[in-house]
Amino acid sequence: MITEKDIERFISEAHRVGDAGLTICSSGNLSWRIGEEVLLSATGSWVPNLRKDQVAICNLSDGRVINGVRPSMESVFHFGVLRERPDCNVVLHFQSPYATALACMKTIPDINMTAEVSLYVGAEIPVIPFVRPGSPELAEKVIDALADHNACFLRKHGQVVCGKDFDDAFQRAMFFEMGCRLALMTKGDSDPLTSEEIDDLETYFLAKHK
Repeated sequence: MITEKDIERFISEAHRVGDAGLTICSSGNLSWRIGEEVLLSATGSWVPNLRKDQVAICNLSDGRVINGVRPSMESVFHFGVLRERPDCNVVLHFQSPYATALACMKTIPDINMTAEVSLYVGAEIPVIPFVRPGSPELAEKVIDALADHNACFLRKHGQVVCGKDFDDAFQRAMFFEMGCRLALMTKGDSDPLTSEEIDDLETYFLAKHK
């Protein structure tokens, strides 16, 4: 059962996303699974200053709206990712400047500039070709991409990340943006982590956190 405190927490986290520059105005959307229900930013809402009357509460199993607030037009992929990923409770679609700039490039460079990018965002980030925002085709592609990854590029559109909680998803989005910023700042003269270096990092951190 969604409580007033849950709604307040969701609004606070949406504002944190906006304050970090991950979304501006009506770009992006956010969802949070609580049990069998999902909180979603409403269609047309501004995530950086989301209001209580712009928080949709929906049933996860069938997407049915519970409180009369229409969720984001991207809600289909939010529901799909949350259904496919029981380990994830938060999905964030954002359009931060540097990551979106890379999403608009003809060739997206390797952004594995630091250990944080490889470990928290992923050594391989799926790139989804441009499909109309809000379309069933886009939802299907995002759900497929995040079935076994934690982040993806949407060409000429933005990015999506998922996480076990708000901090996990937020950190993933911030390191995603950082990797893209570094890739652009180095102007093709970068030295990304090699596959051997990434494997070593993953082996070390998996062993350390067992």
